[in-house]
Amino acid sequence: QVQLVESGGGLVQSGGSLRLSCAASERSFGLYYMGWFRQAPGKEREFVARISWSGGSTYYADSVKGRFTISRDNAKATVYLQMNSLKPEDTAVYYCATDRTFRFTGAYWGQGTQVTVSS
Repeated sequence: QVQLVESGGGLVQSGGSLRLSCAASERSFGLYYMGWFRQAPGKEREFVARISWSGGSTYYADSVKGRFTISRDNAKATVYLQMNSLKPEDTAVYYCATDRTFRFTGAYWGQGTQVTVSS
């Protein structure tokens, strides 16, 4: 069973940067996509970014496009989310996930890491 371990969350001031990491217990070619999602208090989980293990193709939510960068290290089975120009509205619990499809409907999920952006 795939397990995802996240790290890198914390408190940062508006305009600052954080780099989240998510290490997978295994990389399965069947689990083609790795993604980041976030959930703020009182809000539904929303998609942030995704990347394919094989080709490294990326896709971002409009809200983070140009500010966040998703990347992966296949050798370490780790995906990263570099977050720059952080805004208070980026405050949320960030979850990583991996799935065979981009829809992440049957994804394995990490435990989440808190990102708090102060004004």
